Amino acid sequence: MSTPETSRFVRLRVELVLEIDDENALTKAALRRLADDQEMPAAERAHAESAVTEDTAEAIAYLVEPFDLVSEVPGVELQQASWSSEPIDYDPDSREWDLDDDDVEVDDDGDEGVGRAGGID
Repeated sequence: MSTPETSRFVRLRVELVLEIDDENALTKAALRRLADDQEMPAAERAHAESAVTEDTAEAIAYLVEPFDLVSEVPGVELQQASWSSEPIDYDPDSREWDLDDDDVEVDDDGDEGVGRAGGID
């Protein structure tokens, strides 16, 4: 399956849209996670606690752990991970959010073309 020309590394891109229906519970969970992190310096902890208290997107970022997503997948080892979160305006009926159309690219003139960011055809 693997040839000398094939890289052993794979970039997995995942985009999630989450609906926060209990900001208080989310903030408390993030604060608990921070309190349990014994390796975090006090100054960094104070900054993080302030951030998760003021911004639910920051709370999500402290609770989502990419390693947990792949730790049980056999034959793989996480090499690097980065992630971010941000509040967004979301309309599930908007064409912009149609996940089935992710292989259609629209250029600056509004013309559609077929393309893929990655994947198996």
